[in-house]
Amino acid sequence: MTDPASRAAHLREELAEHAHRYYVLDDPAIGDDEYDALFAELQALEREHPELVTPDSPTQRVGGLAPVSRLEKVEHLQPMLSLANARSEGELRAWVERMRNHLSREGIADPAFAFVCEPKIDGLAISLRYEDGELARGVTRGDGAIGEDVTHNVRTIASIPARIPDAPPLVEVRGEVYLSLPDFAALNERRAEAGESTFMNPRNAAAGTIRQLDPRLAARRPLSFWAYGIGAVDGVAFARHVDALAWLRRRGFPVNGEIRVVEGEEAVVAQCLDWERRRGELDFEIDGVVVKVDDTELQRRLGSVGRDPRWAIAWKFAPTTKVTTLRRVMWNVGKYGDLHPFAELEPVPVGGVVVKLATLHNEEDLERKDLREGDDVIVLRAGDVIPQVLSPAPHVVERPDRGPIPRPPARCPSCGTPTVKPEGSVFTKCPNRKGCPGQQWQLTKHFVSRGAMDVEGLGELQVGRLLREGLIRDPADLYRLSAEEVQRLDGYGEVSARKLVEAIARTRDVPFGRVLFALGIEEVGFVTGRNLAQRFRTIDALLEAGPEEIAETPGVGAKMAEVIHEQLADDDMRDLIDRLRPYVRFEVEGPPPGEGPLAGKTFVLTGTLPDLTREEATERILMAGGRVTSSVSRKTDYVVAGEAPGGSKLGKAERLDVPVVDEAALLELLG
Repeated sequence: MTDPASRAAHLREELAEHAHRYYVLDDPAIGDDEYDALFAELQALEREHPELVTPDSPTQRVGGLAPVSRLEKVEHLQPMLSLANARSEGELRAWVERMRNHLSREGIADPAFAFVCEPKIDGLAISLRYEDGELARGVTRGDGAIGEDVTHNVRTIASIPARIPDAPPLVEVRGEVYLSLPDFAALNERRAEAGESTFMNPRNAAAGTIRQLDPRLAARRPLSFWAYGIGAVDGVAFARHVDALAWLRRRGFPVNGEIRVVEGEEAVVAQCLDWERRRGELDFEIDGVVVKVDDTELQRRLGSVGRDPRWAIAWKFAPTTKVTTLRRVMWNVGKYGDLHPFAELEPVPVGGVVVKLATLHNEEDLERKDLREGDDVIVLRAGDVIPQVLSPAPHVVERPDRGPIPRPPARCPSCGTPTVKPEGSVFTKCPNRKGCPGQQWQLTKHFVSRGAMDVEGLGELQVGRLLREGLIRDPADLYRLSAEEVQRLDGYGEVSARKLVEAIARTRDVPFGRVLFALGIEEVGFVTGRNLAQRFRTIDALLEAGPEEIAETPGVGAKMAEVIHEQLADDDMRDLIDRLRPYVRFEVEGPPPGEGPLAGKTFVLTGTLPDLTREEATERILMAGGRVTSSVSRKTDYVVAGEAPGGSKLGKAERLDVPVVDEAALLELLG
């Protein structure tokens, strides 16, 4: 029998590896239940044998540390310098010219600069001191020379290694603690719901969290970390900055994978503009690009002026959160009849775009956030989504002349039908599903969208025109459209009208699972649609099923099953399904579960396949009786690898001796 000390050491190592895969590589090797079981086993061992608890134990990340009475001041072994800013191409070129002039005085004429361009995360700078590979201290930047000891909170951040392998006697790892945008929005939602003040932006939230005295609070907030460099170090040296980043990455630190080394000012400007263009696609806030000279000897020769290194600069972006005035609250009708509030704002530039409208989610969100017309509000624009109103500005809640919280209208703004508020719903609804123009527009544009029926050339504007012109009433009418009817619409000629009708006709081959998703059944997303199709095989079997049978579908709980059953029993839904029967696939082709050439086999897909899309490959495997999962485990039978596969999945497959096949081999297995 394994002794407790050896078992605890093994569990710590295994849990650290799984946490690294989950939080840093985004490629978990085991499910949450398996991880929780290992974690619980380690907790039990440490309760029985308190002497086995170590500072790097995963159990110490979740509030196992005691609160501190105050934050101690700590001197950095190497100063954490600030950065000068460039806000234009001209300022960046002037910075390069200043470096050239300085080096020429040092006897280095016409240096060939290579530059490292990395995203400037809008968070809180942290220095992590490792001694003999073990995390000894986490210190805020402070004034650059002296920071505050926040080790108790740093240890709760899952993406920061508690111990690093093959480590020198001493190394200071520099990086940024931050909150992702989804986590920030969720945190503000929870605080508003609890009656607490909301944070102005992700940086304030991260800074406020990391400086808490109680690590249990930090453990409840999903802080993340990016490493961007090394400060003081003893026992290892780097000729280039990117060498230091590669060293950090190999030792388990999260380092941004899109950091680039480029030569010349033109390439630097192109990188900065590219990051600014893609800024809205990121799930974390960046406020610029940090540009550094890659050669560490040149860095040494350039030195610093005041608190700014001469060899680095920050190309700054406009902020993505702003304060503006909420003029009024208006209401839209969703595809399920839900009334969604949205804000008309005093126009304000946010992240390079002038924002006039923003989402407010639902009526309960209005109340939780205590939003009123006329308030100054914090607006966030992140990703390719509609900007959202996060909360009133901090000073607003003290204003005595605030109006009432806006309420949903008594009648549907689209069709005038009296609205209702179903018990337990967060939405007031329009019950007129079939006759409400707003609902039919939403349902039809969902029906033709990517991931559903995917009708090429038919977007929300075209759907709106077809409905307004009376050519269609709902999705089923799309299939009786003629090219001549479409051609009568402005903007359509003979060729474009024929192409649209042909694109609609091609959806007859869309798999049954996607058809179920396209119907607009509440609670039925893409995956649930596919699971229902695999479970029931035909639309008639699904229509005859009761809630208990529907609940036996993977991923469907009892409440979801009730909603799905109720939606499918609706007369209007049955009528839509009946009128769609001649045109779409309402059954699964291939053998039932447990049968077929791939029965009982589990596959993982990685990379881009030459001929099949991921969705097509998944559908073919399912039709052959197989199963597709997202991560490699001992239960995986095959990894199907295309171009640019994920290295972590291939590495895991190699370690577990899982066969790796290409598309041709998959097609052969499919028979």
